[in-house]
Amino acid sequence: MTARGPSLRQRQRAQVLGELQRSALSLFAERGYDAVTTEEIATAAGVSLSTYFRHVESKDELLLGPMRRAGQVIVANLRDRPADEPPGTALTRAITAWSETFAEANDAVAQWRDVILGAPHLLRRITLIAADDRERMVELVAARMGTDRAADQRPGLLVHVLFAATEYAYRRWLVEGTDWTSLHELTCQALDVTRNARWQ
Repeated sequence: MTARGPSLRQRQRAQVLGELQRSALSLFAERGYDAVTTEEIATAAGVSLSTYFRHVESKDELLLGPMRRAGQVIVANLRDRPADEPPGTALTRAITAWSETFAEANDAVAQWRDVILGAPHLLRRITLIAADDRERMVELVAARMGTDRAADQRPGLLVHVLFAATEYAYRRWLVEGTDWTSLHELTCQALDVTRNARWQ
């Protein structure tokens, strides 16, 4: 049995949301995040205000939403890794598969980063991995280890340590980086250092 693809309604919803995100990013880059209104975003995307609010809860969701969904992507990546892959390898590859997508988005990522840096108050609201996604990853890692996460610290420690490295690389790229392509490279480097750490 083959898996069913997204329904027409789901595709249409994704198309409208994508257009809202593109229009918002373009306006944010041109005039600054704080100067753009929801009405202007809806008009630029060619939709009514009521349609806008059916797809988006708030303006910041258009800017921060894709990053907030990073955890969901990594969970799905981890679930799809080969069953016989060691837990640390599987989680590392799930994370780097996510970071690599930034290399495919090219100019849009550079533009997104510039908008975020132009609205520094948003930096405090960017969370790469939500708590629920982190917990789901601990469950998946524990299953790969064949252990009980309640009695064994290893699954939780592995997830938390690797994501601490990922968050560090991400924030370093966001605040200090000058080349948008370096996020994937920084992530890979941080994960390699963490997994093979010799601190002295």
